Amino acid sequence: QVQLVESGGGLVQPGGSLRLSCVASGFTFSSYKMNWVRQAPGKGLEWVSHIYTDGVQTRYIDSVKGRFTISRDNAKNTVYLQMNSLKSEDSAVYYCAKEDFGFALWGQGTQVTVSS
Repeated sequence: QVQLVESGGGLVQPGGSLRLSCVASGFTFSSYKMNWVRQAPGKGLEWVSHIYTDGVQTRYIDSVKGRFTISRDNAKNTVYLQMNSLKSEDSAVYYCAKEDFGFALWGQGTQVTVSS
């Protein structure tokens, strides 16, 4: 029952917004740094963002800075990724991952498609 479940993906036009959610269960969510990672078709995994347990310290890949915001609600065991000003190159399957001796625990992913 240790799992991560992503949701919130979908089809959006360039310049649009989506908010991804990842609900954790089966472990003490508040004790772990969380990450968002994405994979575009035919491409490798690309780390996007992380957030520390305090919910304050965050980092982003350069290509999404100023457009994406990661946050977490430890009371709800949920990490979010607010994505604004979406571009076609943001299209990918987005995964959340628990950071614990590497990224051993991943969700199933949620598809984000940015297209006109």
